[in-house]
Amino acid sequence: MLLALIRRFGQMIFVMFGISVLVFLIFFVTPGADPAARIAGRNASPETLEAVRKSFGFDQPVWVQYYTLMKKLFVTQDLTSFVNRGWKVVPAVIDTIPVTLSLVIGAAVLWVIFGLLVGLIAAATRGSWIDKSLMALGLIGCAMPVYWLGEVMNLITQSRYHDSWMFSWVPPLGYKPLTEDPKGWFLTLVIPWITLSILYIGLYGRVLRANLIEAMQEDYIRTARAKGLSETRIMLRHALRTSLISFVTLFGLDFGALVGGAALLTEVVFGLQGVGKLTYDALQNLDLPVIMTTVIYASFFVVLANALVDVVYILLDPRVRSA
Repeated sequence: MLLALIRRFGQMIFVMFGISVLVFLIFFVTPGADPAARIAGRNASPETLEAVRKSFGFDQPVWVQYYTLMKKLFVTQDLTSFVNRGWKVVPAVIDTIPVTLSLVIGAAVLWVIFGLLVGLIAAATRGSWIDKSLMALGLIGCAMPVYWLGEVMNLITQSRYHDSWMFSWVPPLGYKPLTEDPKGWFLTLVIPWITLSILYIGLYGRVLRANLIEAMQEDYIRTARAKGLSETRIMLRHALRTSLISFVTLFGLDFGALVGGAALLTEVVFGLQGVGKLTYDALQNLDLPVIMTTVIYASFFVVLANALVDVVYILLDPRVRSA
């Protein structure tokens, strides 16, 4: 098991290095991606462009530029924005991470708990009206875009019924740090949590139901029935464990992507200045250092989430340990 963990950790480091090289080449080396032209602005003279290239080190060999950039990003952490001169990128990204983590972790708790409940109940009542109703509701949840649902939630909680007893507790849009105001932190994120989790509750519930139904047809389940075990124990102790493989795979991919900035639409709709919103603003200004930093940050969380998924695989299925 230890060797499997070490091997996956080495693969993670290798993938991260490859991603950093690829991102650097895309934003700074590919034809048409001249950062000096973006810094100097439109209609800049050749002399100005040459001065900018020399000032920022763009006249150096590619490998020197890559080394300098990675050093500023990971070691000295003094990489500055091309648009807002003197604005350090790394501290700005670090400041937005708690917002995105608060949003995604809270939503993940909701969609994992309710996704498991929906999948288990639907599989246990297969073919009944309960099963059909849960799957229909799950399909509706999967079909509703986050930005549309977020706007509807804002319309209900912030405007139309904000003064009613049901939603008078909902604070204005924005974010309050957990360390400064725990109650305010919770109240400002409840509606965003629900909005972001609805899509994944339906998706995870449907996936888990399908896997449970398939697992209940396996030979080891028939053996468990022959031993006289109850259907509830068979499903929870035997079928659920193997069925969680796909569930964990989806969770690793979705959680890593959302923490990396895929929760952009939710952050924009609810006024949360997270990583996704920071990336969105940088794209509007084509601020390459910010874009590159957030892309590498996002890739790090995706790779890390997949590495953790591999660890969970080892815990759930001993056969993976020798793979």
